Amino acid sequence: MTGADYFVPFRTKLRSMRTEPFGADPAGARMQRILNSPNFADGVFQNPLGARTRPSGSGLEFAKIYFQKEQRIRRAPTGTVPVHATTLADLAAPPATGLRLTWMGHSSVLAEIDGRRVLFDPVWGERCSPFPFAGPKRLHPVPVPLATLDPVDVVVISHDHYDHLDLPTIRALAGTDTVFAVPLGVGAHLERWGVAPDRLRELDWNETAKVNGISLTATPARHFCGRGLRNNQHTLWASWAVSGPEHRIYHSGDTGYFPGFRDIGAEHGPFDATMIQIGAYSEYWPDIHMTPAEGMRAHLDLQGGRPHGVMLPIHWGTFNLAPHAWAEPAEWTKDAAEEAEQAAAFPRPGEPFEPGGTLPVDPWWRAVSAPMAAPLWRTATPDAVPGGAPVARRDLDVAGER
Repeated sequence: MTGADYFVPFRTKLRSMRTEPFGADPAGARMQRILNSPNFADGVFQNPLGARTRPSGSGLEFAKIYFQKEQRIRRAPTGTVPVHATTLADLAAPPATGLRLTWMGHSSVLAEIDGRRVLFDPVWGERCSPFPFAGPKRLHPVPVPLATLDPVDVVVISHDHYDHLDLPTIRALAGTDTVFAVPLGVGAHLERWGVAPDRLRELDWNETAKVNGISLTATPARHFCGRGLRNNQHTLWASWAVSGPEHRIYHSGDTGYFPGFRDIGAEHGPFDATMIQIGAYSEYWPDIHMTPAEGMRAHLDLQGGRPHGVMLPIHWGTFNLAPHAWAEPAEWTKDAAEEAEQAAAFPRPGEPFEPGGTLPVDPWWRAVSAPMAAPLWRTATPDAVPGGAPVARRDLDVAGER
């Protein structure tokens, strides 16, 4: 290293170190589309409702909570997560009702809808990170090898964060004939990783692509984007409404709660099933992820304000991304569903189910969950949660007052 090298700005050095996992920045015609988007202003994509995208509160306080040994134990299963053992055999026969969902863990869901196969946010990698040696590591194995799945008609990506857009997975899928439906700007990453431009359907909010008789619409979400330290907010984030001749489904991606769910439901619903983010919430980032209570509220908004269809909770159980207890999102969602009288499915990873058939509802997570502190979102009894103790109802939910 020369003396001149030493004084090269640190940010310039970081850009020069941008390896493949970091993806690529939009440029050319793609960047022009971004600049012309009604959702792009002041040099960045805008949320439908104002949102703080950086953690609020004291960073030191958060670090103490996050790295405390006792808290780390709470955030992981105590034993082996019971991954469904016969996924491929169960998927061999077509769904009797025409709609079947298989939660593969986190936000990855295989949806078989009206004879087509849609794979949402597939992450088969061991870590959601740009580095193979660091970052959140998978808490359970993938239910099936990616190569053993039958051909997929469409891969849908909600946004470019590492726990939703995974380089090894995209590379593997790039060698197939599948089409990729992605939010505006995300195509730059995929092209760098080997996806041909003619297989991309890159959409702004409220734009629709049709693939093999299935309509896929990118709908608004309240979140943010970025894969590097220099986050320029030039890739869009989205939720997705997907419809076939007979069925309609919705995938939330990552999002904070916002009133726009009602508009999405009025335009594209009601839905036979929704896949709703209910994990990785915190009082430190209340605007960009939903609590289970907010997730249930979003589902009801999408259904016109009343219980309808089936809610599948996603974005929990696979990676340790927030301070809450590992099983807390499932317990809280179960409570919220019962209170709302809304049907909800709780499959083991890899367990296919049909929203129009018998739903998996067994609280399987309790067998591998550390004792949780008594839930703060409701009045608890000692046997409500394994190891729980009774507490009085509090005015604040776990994620803090909005």
